[in-house]
Amino acid sequence: MTQEGVASPVGGGRQGGADRLHRVAGFMAKHQIEGLPRNFELIHEALYGRNPPLARELAALGNTITQTALDQIGLKHHVLGHCGLAEKKLHSQAIATLRRIEEKISLGIMQKMAYARGLETIQHSVREDSARSVSELIEELEFLEVATRDLLSAETEIEQVLRGGIEELNTNNRTVEAARSLTTRDRLTGLPNRLSLVNRLESLFETGVAGVSTALILVDINDFRQINQQYGEEAGNRILKRLASIFRKTIKKHDFVARSGGDEFAFLFSDVTSKDAYAIAERLHAAVEDNLVFAAEHKGGQTSLELSIGFAMSDDADYAMQMIACAEAALAVAHGNTRQPIAGYKGEKNSQAARPAA
Repeated sequence: MTQEGVASPVGGGRQGGADRLHRVAGFMAKHQIEGLPRNFELIHEALYGRNPPLARELAALGNTITQTALDQIGLKHHVLGHCGLAEKKLHSQAIATLRRIEEKISLGIMQKMAYARGLETIQHSVREDSARSVSELIEELEFLEVATRDLLSAETEIEQVLRGGIEELNTNNRTVEAARSLTTRDRLTGLPNRLSLVNRLESLFETGVAGVSTALILVDINDFRQINQQYGEEAGNRILKRLASIFRKTIKKHDFVARSGGDEFAFLFSDVTSKDAYAIAERLHAAVEDNLVFAAEHKGGQTSLELSIGFAMSDDADYAMQMIACAEAALAVAHGNTRQPIAGYKGEKNSQAARPAA
């Protein structure tokens, strides 16, 4: 880390992010994983996403990794590229339902047309041949009776198919909405999750970042696993929820905060410089120190959480995952220096280091 608190990973500039991308590509090639975007996202998440359960499940697959197994893991952990799979499946089901309805309606129309032609034929026959016997007329009326029953039965069946189809479509729609909510919202804290963060960043790069400098700040709790082990998962969850509450109150309404990992929070601040980002990181750090303490038996009293904070600017990267990789590289540097727990990423485009605010 430089004197100004800036992460400069091995290779400098964007090289750290590029190395990660090469490692992901190498892992996929080694295990003969198809080069689908959703597979790339999953492997990157497993290697660098700070999601141990996902990494363990991927490792448990061994050397033989099937696409089905990857998709199951991706859906379970709400990996970005896999989140659309469930919705696509429901969409396919909806199309199949509409096709069944279309087939039933088409069949019903054909039956009505046949019934109408039968009526016309009998009407024409009666008009043209007034000398027809009563028995012939009775036979034609019996035919009409049978045709009418068949038509009414078909109408009833069409009504049932329509009702069932509408109910199925409504259920699918509710399921899609619920799935979207679950995949973009953290259940514990109520904050947006990592998927929502990636969506925001992708939208940022799709619309262009020229002229609008955006900072991605990652905040990580030091030794959170130890806290969970010593005080229990319930206590750890209370800390996370309290942190979420503090962060909501610390930032402005138009700023963005998400729980991006088990003990990691992510922030997006638009129209800021690297110096602004450092000052914001200091405020976040101070807000936690001033507002969150917990019992520490081994220290005989109370203590505040120890945090590490890393940040990157939008001009450090060309796409969403690269910006996340840059911020994570800065966070790794911050982890390595407890005396200076805030670090910024020094990219090739931004040769000026992020300096502590005066």
